[in-house]
Formats: sequence, C-alpha cells, structure tokens
Amino acid sequence: MNLILPGQFVVPEIVASHFHLKPGERVADLGAGSGFFLKILSNAVGPEGKVYACDIQKVLVEKLGDFSRLNGLSNIYPLWCDLEEVGGLKIAAGSLDAAILVNTFFQLQLKEVALAEIRRVLRPGGVLHIIDWSESFGGLGPQPKDVITKEQAVAICEGQQFILEREYPTGDHHYGIAVRKV
Repeated sequence: MNLILPGQFVVPEIVASHFHLKPGERVADLGAGSGFFLKILSNAVGPEGKVYACDIQKVLVEKLGDFSRLNGLSNIYPLWCDLEEVGGLKIAAGSLDAAILVNTFFQLQLKEVALAEIRRVLRPGGVLHIIDWSESFGGLGPQPKDVITKEQAVAICEGQQFILEREYPTGDHHYGIAVRKV
C-alpha cells in the first residue's frame, strides 16, 4: 500500500502510483527541472511508451538529456518548451495520454494560456496531474501570496474545459489533483 507519512514531502514512487500510467502511453513532465520523476515515468510507460521531459530552462533540458543517457532511459525525450506560449510545447496536438505539473502551477504567470496549451497536446480524455504547494512552508515553495489552493486550481482548470476526476495524497505540504480533458 502506498502511504504518505506525516511530515513527508512529495515522494515520486508514491505519488506517481496515482497517475495510473500504462505501458505504451505517452506522458509529458512539464517543468521537469532536475528530472525528479523521470525514472518512475520511464518505467511506468515502458520501452514502447514516451516521456517528454519539458522545461523552459535550456541548461536543464541539456542536463535532462545527460541524465537520461547516463541512466539508460531510452524513452525520455528532453524538450525545450515554453508552456505559457501558444504552440510553446513542441509536442503534436492530441498526442499525449497524460501530463504532469509538479511544483510548477504556482509559478505560471499565464495559467490559462498554459492550460490551453496542455489541453492542445492531450488526447481526448487525457489527464493532467497537478501536484502543487498547499502552503508556504519554512521558506520552501511559494511565498504565501503566491500559493494556488487546490480549490483555485480546480476552478482555473474547469474554466479551461477540464473536469476534476479525483484528488490524491501527495504529502503534508502539497495537494494532488487529476483533471481530465473534456
């Protein structure tokens, strides 16, 4: 059983079990950063699947490529992308089964543009997973004024033609939601 223990932060092996990914699926880690979820995502979709590791920082995209090669993750495709720009995701329309945003939603200045771009690349019925800070904690994460609550995130997603599918535990200082493309 996958449990989040009190005081625990996001643990990729536990949180990713809520993504319900299947072998052969295509998923994008949007704001992949240092690749915290890449091994888990790669294993979940298997050799027939694809994982797009997207980030706006070109130096991180290069490091994600190095990380993938060093770890033998041949199904990882690092991409430089600007989520807040129409056409900024260099992924074909309707080609993804799932996308994840981990500790990224609060940072987006143009949330509606980003969600429209994510919606563009998800197939009909595709799922977006948002894991984000539920509070500002001890100098980690967003400033209190920048926290986007779970309720706010759901409302913003619903305004962009996603529907809340479910919520799931992600740790004491985060929330996890799965929203489906309508």
